[in-house]
Amino acid sequence: MNRLEGKIAIITGGAGGIGKGMAMAFVKEGAKVAIIDLNEEAGNQTIKELQAYQPESIFIQANLMEHDKLAGITQQVAEKFGKIDILVNNAHASRMSSIEEMTPEDLDLSFNTGFYPTFYFMQAALPYLKETKGKIINFSSGAGINGDVNQGSYAAAKEAIRGITRVAANEFGPFGINVNIISPIANSPGMIQWAEANPEYYQSMISKIPLRRLGELESDIGRVAVFLASEDSDYITGQTIMVDGGSIKLR
Repeated sequence: MNRLEGKIAIITGGAGGIGKGMAMAFVKEGAKVAIIDLNEEAGNQTIKELQAYQPESIFIQANLMEHDKLAGITQQVAEKFGKIDILVNNAHASRMSSIEEMTPEDLDLSFNTGFYPTFYFMQAALPYLKETKGKIINFSSGAGINGDVNQGSYAAAKEAIRGITRVAANEFGPFGINVNIISPIANSPGMIQWAEANPEYYQSMISKIPLRRLGELESDIGRVAVFLASEDSDYITGQTIMVDGGSIKLR
């Protein structure tokens, strides 16, 4: 159970939800993790839990919309640990809105917290990942693949992430760097809140998932992330891995 022994990982949005689930899975496999998150209170709590397994793991409080600071964060992690092996671009914020009612601010929020940080972190981490033949894990969503209504800004940014990930897989492959995507359905705090507010829609959604449940943050999503971050996935790149209980079957 030490598939990531000695590895250094950056996880954005690592203070809660899927990001925290992945961070916990990583440290239990031996990785030292730097979680990047805007929520200082949640970050401080999560890092205490992570340090029970990996005392050297760190929390960096940051606003990912401040794009000019992302390269400095990457350098900070590299200088502390001496290298970077794994980059996980998980953070993303958005607002639900129809295309008819969508505002420039809605689009800006989604792209500035999702697509642009993903791009800039990949760019900044590339020199370090070349040295380690590292791994990049980005995140997409069924909202983009299916074109879910009222999810236009989120879907657009997520599909942009899928596009740049495929380009990165082709460009970074000669350096021995793997670049893949996870598209999850997970039992995140946001999903739980939505389910409580919309119980009928929630039950309808669950009934359409072949496995009839949401994915667990650490044991389902986190374990797939461990696989993609480990040597076990060395011959997989440019792929969207649907970790959604069978909801979407890509062709």
